[in-house]
Amino acid sequence: MPHHPHLIVPAGPDPVRFTSPSSGRNNPVQLPERNRVQHAQNLIARLQAAAETAQTRAEEQKAFGLDDGLGIYLTFQSEPNFDLKFESLDMTRSGVELCTMKTTPDNRTQATVFVPDGKLDLFLRKVTAYRDKMTKPRQEDGPTRPQNQDLVESISEIQLAALEALWTETDTPFPGVDISITWEVWLRRSNDVDQLARLRAHAPAFNLAVGAQTVSFVDRKVVLVRGAGRDLSRSIDILGMIAELRLPKTTADFFTQMTEIEQHEWVNDLAGRAVPPPAGAPYVCLLDTGVAHEHPLLAPVASAADMHTYKPAWGLHDWKDHGTPMAALACFGDLTDAMASAGPVALTHHIESVKIVHPQDHHEPDLYGAVTQESAYRVETAPDRRRVFCMAVSATDGRERGRPSSWSAAVDSLATGTEEEDSRLIILSAGNSDLEQRALYPDSNMTDGIHDPAQAWNALTVGGFTNKVQIDAARFPGWVPLAAEGDLAPASCTSMTWGKWPIKPDIVMEAGNMGRNPGIADPDYIDDRLQMLSVSRNFATGRPLTSFGDTSAATALAARLAATVWAKYSDLRSETVRALLVHASDYTPAMLARFTDGNGVVDLRGLVRCFGHGTPNARKLLSSLDNSLTLISESEIQPFFKDDADEQKRVKTREMRLHPLPWPTAALTDLGNTEVIMRVTLSYFVEPSPGARGWTPRYGYQSHGLRFAVRNPLESVAAFQQRINRFGRDETYEGAGLSDPGWRFGYANRSLTSIGSIHSDLWRGRAVDLASRGHIAVYPTMGWWNKRPHLEGWKKSAPYSLVVTIETPSVETDIYTPVANVLGIPVITEVET
Repeated sequence: MPHHPHLIVPAGPDPVRFTSPSSGRNNPVQLPERNRVQHAQNLIARLQAAAETAQTRAEEQKAFGLDDGLGIYLTFQSEPNFDLKFESLDMTRSGVELCTMKTTPDNRTQATVFVPDGKLDLFLRKVTAYRDKMTKPRQEDGPTRPQNQDLVESISEIQLAALEALWTETDTPFPGVDISITWEVWLRRSNDVDQLARLRAHAPAFNLAVGAQTVSFVDRKVVLVRGAGRDLSRSIDILGMIAELRLPKTTADFFTQMTEIEQHEWVNDLAGRAVPPPAGAPYVCLLDTGVAHEHPLLAPVASAADMHTYKPAWGLHDWKDHGTPMAALACFGDLTDAMASAGPVALTHHIESVKIVHPQDHHEPDLYGAVTQESAYRVETAPDRRRVFCMAVSATDGRERGRPSSWSAAVDSLATGTEEEDSRLIILSAGNSDLEQRALYPDSNMTDGIHDPAQAWNALTVGGFTNKVQIDAARFPGWVPLAAEGDLAPASCTSMTWGKWPIKPDIVMEAGNMGRNPGIADPDYIDDRLQMLSVSRNFATGRPLTSFGDTSAATALAARLAATVWAKYSDLRSETVRALLVHASDYTPAMLARFTDGNGVVDLRGLVRCFGHGTPNARKLLSSLDNSLTLISESEIQPFFKDDADEQKRVKTREMRLHPLPWPTAALTDLGNTEVIMRVTLSYFVEPSPGARGWTPRYGYQSHGLRFAVRNPLESVAAFQQRINRFGRDETYEGAGLSDPGWRFGYANRSLTSIGSIHSDLWRGRAVDLASRGHIAVYPTMGWWNKRPHLEGWKKSAPYSLVVTIETPSVETDIYTPVANVLGIPVITEVET
């Protein structure tokens, strides 16, 4: 069947004023029984004791030479198994700042708050008002309650905060105050005080050493500090600049022992057939161990000017034979296919490299978020390139379990860009499972979590599956493949143990396999047939080819696909390329079988936490067919505005976008009851706020959320808008009352797909029903842009990409041409390669 380019809708729709149909009301706080007067007096006594300490502390701070930024830290705690209304402890306008929120082993909620000098009276007034005053009834004869009841009755204890109160690692015990270690210090942001400059200036007085690298977020700055906990604690008492403490990251030992591959002359043959990329071609930038760019297969795509290193003393060479095979896979794919071909091999993109890890620095902790950001900026001295960042470096401790880290948040910040910078496409490895546990495959994979920073919301995270199941029985008798064809690769990590965090990995790519033998305890990389073929850094002194696999290889292959998309569709945004890779993915029979029970019911949560959205189909990624049409629409939305007409000047949702997509209505209607497929993918990037202050909407990680809704069959456009948009309703609106079966996930499984910054779903149904579904709305949901109005995120607009495919897989009918004609786009038939 003829291939055609995807159809790009030339302009986005006009905005439509939007109000969410949900009430927006919070669940009531669960409060313990309290004796009102006695409880108030207990809390007042604790606050008065804290006030005496605050006075002493302020005098010490002034004696130290500080005149501003003075204050103390207090910890507020709930009763076991009860809520703490911690959001009410954050009084931004008064400088009172919620720093951390966590849960203790006995299930108390514990919040640590910085209270500026002179502001402790705010809490005393709230507790006194609770004791002495009642609220005004909302209506005549309505109920009243003590003022500030939810806040005050949720508090069981107030005390001065110890250093441990700022420790937010959930799976790692607090190191103690007597040992000297490197701390990842999250500094508060202040309009009055440069907290980092203050820390650097006074650190020697506290026997602390402050690292040079920093990562900045909207309300936090992260830096590494080395010193004893006792000294750090004293610095907090005096300087008052720290919001939270974590452990820094170390890089993963993700390199495996590679076997050599034969036939040196193959390289010369393929190098002679390789056609260099054309002018203006995109780049894959590898953040890795360096690249041996002189290799005959890399020379056409990698120049010396595009090789960089984070620290000049490291040099440019590939010290571990990892970046070099990554580079070849990112350009050629599995060299097995290219070597077996006979004709020219057209290359579509170039290679850049930044060496970001080196064995000399393994013993020194680095702030890898800063390393990643600075490395990206380094290659952007060549600013006008379309660039795919590819990184297979990760941490192996797994302690985040989906929670944002300084590294993952730095990746998200880098991807989002700024008003002056374009967004960036960043592809990350999900990380490799523990080699020592692979005898327990696949059970061990289900508990071996995605590695930091691959939990980044805006990155495309790549896990692994495998189709490599051939083993040379003559050479390796008794050995069989560990993973079945199409199933989870032995090296792939999953997010099965995560709570309510985004789907990761996003996709899976070929990651190779291992062999197992009933007479041998552990599986092994026994046969090179189970891996991919790539190039080696040792080409000058040894064999130029090597086997390569695991999730590093999968990540390089995904980067290759992304660059290939940009080579064909050069004007697409980063958000769109990411969307297409997810959109073109689906599950193999083995993936579905793994999570389908005896009754045919698919465990959707297990499916997406293990395989993401599946593995991409290259044809669907790059081309449409007569009976498989992909529409791409790039637009933007301003999610929020400050309502000056509102008495409280609240920030509210502003607009939605209603996409009236060109739809082959007549062709679909003629197909009647024929089964057809529609897939919808929405991709956007969020601005991160990673501080550990509780993941409620106000302190949520994401700046905003976007969702899509599709018009139901038999639903008018007006009824569709009223169903999803309360602003469009009038007094006659009686509710939607329409179900919409046929979606893979749908409303019933929205919790699986609603977290994150990419959302994709697939619908199967009758062609005649699809004929009337050509309207898709994109609308905003909450985030810190609207919940923290003082940061003025509500003024910002959010780009997004909407990708829609409709296909009639069982019927060869032309639905492409009618839509191309409506858009005024010539129908081009591509030459199949």
